[in-house]
Amino acid sequence: MGAKQENGDPEDILPPPEQELSHELDMKVKKYLRGEGADLEVLKDKKLKGQLYDRENLYGKSAKAAAKTEKWLLPSEGGYLEAEGIEKTWRIKQETIGREVDISSAKNQYDIVLPDFGPYTLDFTSSGRYMAAAGRKGHLAVVDMKNMSLIKEMQVRETVRDVVFLHNELFFAAAQKKYPYIYNRDGVELHCLKEHGAVTRLQFLKNHFLLASINKFGQLRYQDVTMGEMISNFRTGLGRTDVMQANPFNGVVALGHSGGTVSMWKPTSAVPLVKMLCHPGPITAMAFHPDGHLMATSGKEKKIKIWDVRKFEVLQTIRGHAKTLDFSQKGLLAAGTGSFVQVFGDFSGSRNYSRHMGHSIVKGYQIGKVAFRPYEDVLGIGHSMGWSSILIPGSGEPNFDTWLANPFETTKQRREKEIHSLLDKLPPETIMLDPSKIGTVKSAKKKEKPTKKEMEADMEAAVEAAKGTAVKKKTQGRDRTCQEVDEHNQQRTSYPRIFGLFPLLRSTNSSAVYFCTRKAFRCPSGHLEEINKC
Repeated sequence: MGAKQENGDPEDILPPPEQELSHELDMKVKKYLRGEGADLEVLKDKKLKGQLYDRENLYGKSAKAAAKTEKWLLPSEGGYLEAEGIEKTWRIKQETIGREVDISSAKNQYDIVLPDFGPYTLDFTSSGRYMAAAGRKGHLAVVDMKNMSLIKEMQVRETVRDVVFLHNELFFAAAQKKYPYIYNRDGVELHCLKEHGAVTRLQFLKNHFLLASINKFGQLRYQDVTMGEMISNFRTGLGRTDVMQANPFNGVVALGHSGGTVSMWKPTSAVPLVKMLCHPGPITAMAFHPDGHLMATSGKEKKIKIWDVRKFEVLQTIRGHAKTLDFSQKGLLAAGTGSFVQVFGDFSGSRNYSRHMGHSIVKGYQIGKVAFRPYEDVLGIGHSMGWSSILIPGSGEPNFDTWLANPFETTKQRREKEIHSLLDKLPPETIMLDPSKIGTVKSAKKKEKPTKKEMEADMEAAVEAAKGTAVKKKTQGRDRTCQEVDEHNQQRTSYPRIFGLFPLLRSTNSSAVYFCTRKAFRCPSGHLEEINKC
């Protein structure tokens, strides 16, 4: 038995062991093809038919090359959760999933109970290897998630509101009671950022090496962590907020305010780029899709909205409340409130999210933060009594790119990557709503103001053009205003200038008033012929 190759040559026959590989390759080729090929037999133009035929062949070759590349560079397949019959995926519990997965994946299901230091907030590195946990009552910890080992923990003995990793796992920033602090992995305090004030939320833009913060007075600050320079300091004017998220696609920072508005900022503009009304009440949570085109917001009116950031319009409204939101690498949306976590998925590709999974923690625990772990099907949950980890099949990217994020990088690789990232650092001016405009040709400006020479030349041309035209004889109008002017002028010319007198422009009490160089005379009769009697 055998199978013919795709080129249809009868001489080339595939041996039986390679039939399955050929079928798998065909399936991957269909995934990269741009739909079905066009019917070129109906075309009569031979030149156009030949051009389209060559283009179709090029599409086929590129799809086959992409399928072969995926076979060798993307060996791992993403997980998924599939129900049987009328069973629903959101009814499957974590205990059932834990019994079906391998041992290494089952280790990602755990609960850390620390009732004296919560509630906790979490943050992962871009590779998903390390996690930073911060308790509200001053507990800071850095954990190696691969080995499940504690690298460092410390007690700062004051309130900690947020924690975020910087460009790698060696440094992290913590928003404490009065100021944000920067620590290294060994727990040594490196910097105290007093200019930021009492910060409520932190975000780090890794491509620009900018640490963005919003304090309790509504001031947004950007600081360059490479040079220590304060890039910008803006007063939002919309009050205090604790909802802050950075768009991973363009670096724009979005803030959710108590009036239901979401404002988007960049470090080179003192006014928001976009200010959109998303909810009738305060914004409680916000998250961006990894591709940067979708934004999820939650409001006090118990509704979760999915927005298209490119057109700034709502795509879907989901009933339910969320205190925290987060998107996974594969586009799953996690929403946490109270002691319950819901996961929504878009499996049709139409940007229509539906309920996918659910998980309840111990009753009474209050969830404060949910965060998907990169390159793993794991969801981290920070709550009032510690933090937990659950399995969400299909949430993480199964194949990592070592040039972007390598969970197994060595010390030498980390140093080289840090140097390359510093060399490739983007300036703050590159942060904009549409970064695809960078590198394009600048659009033509409006017509500039003409110079003095051009104005004189235009005037001379207009004079030359007007010389040959006949001037129309203008006649005085016959309206009431013109008649009043004529009568007034006649009265002024009929008054005799006697003894240096001249009339005033108005009359008072029907008596003509005259002025001389020395005295003014008033004639009670008001007649010109009686001037001498006065």
